[in-house]
Amino acid sequence: MRLARRTAFLGRFALVSVISSAVPLWAAQDAAVLTQPVLSDAQQEQFLLNAKILKTRDINKGVTGAKRATLSDGQLTHDAQIQTVDISKFVFTPDKGQTELNFRDTYRFNVAAYRLARLLGLDNVPVSVERRVDRGQASMTWWVDDVLMEERERLKRIKLKTVPAEWNPNRTAGYIHVMRVFDELISNSDRNVGNQLWSSDGKLWMIDHTRTFRFNTTLKTPRLLERCDRTLLAGMRGLTEESVVSVVGKTLTKDEIKTMLTRRDLIVKLFEEKIAARGRDATVLYDLDR
Repeated sequence: MRLARRTAFLGRFALVSVISSAVPLWAAQDAAVLTQPVLSDAQQEQFLLNAKILKTRDINKGVTGAKRATLSDGQLTHDAQIQTVDISKFVFTPDKGQTELNFRDTYRFNVAAYRLARLLGLDNVPVSVERRVDRGQASMTWWVDDVLMEERERLKRIKLKTVPAEWNPNRTAGYIHVMRVFDELISNSDRNVGNQLWSSDGKLWMIDHTRTFRFNTTLKTPRLLERCDRTLLAGMRGLTEESVVSVVGKTLTKDEIKTMLTRRDLIVKLFEEKIAARGRDATVLYDLDR
């Protein structure tokens, strides 16, 4: 995974980072300049699985009781998010919104979303693993570095015309289109301005996926599916039940995978129809500047 403003990884983890907790969710905006080694997904997974938990504290945001943890393997110190939520209800009525049948809110979906994202060629869902914490299972998710702002802040800056001048608006729009397609694919019922993070280089990180992979066999908001990254569309076309099972393991049930593939078929068909109607794909497909 390419991470912004990091030094090259020289074979050994050289520096210990201390990340301030007095900042917005998932932000790494310490007063000091933080230098991190560049780790591959596999290296981040091993760190999250095996590093010692030094301390935890409440995030005090959201409804899943997520915690922020500081981990160390003796060479590297880095933060992670711990989520232990694992709720199933036949009928769920939120304080705001519609009643939902077969409701599920589980840490396992964080891991499934990360693994599916990589299968699709997306690198902007943070690494997440399943790990035993205290006496129960949890998702341990890499704390995103170099976060400049959440989506709510970006929307305010648009009105004030203070979005970083170096940000390419086409790239920003490209990431938003990716998020919309991915959220339809995984049937995300909880995308909000607090779980969209923008790093200082203009990359959108999608986090917090505990309320996803619903049994919906229709699309929630197909009108928002205007354009699609070519790599993402090719990745969706190539999905099979076997390929998905091979990466998500037991984090998804067979029915969750099958309904996700049904939504995939609808998404692919929608974009194919758009391309056919317009006679060319240039106005529908694009190559995201990663």
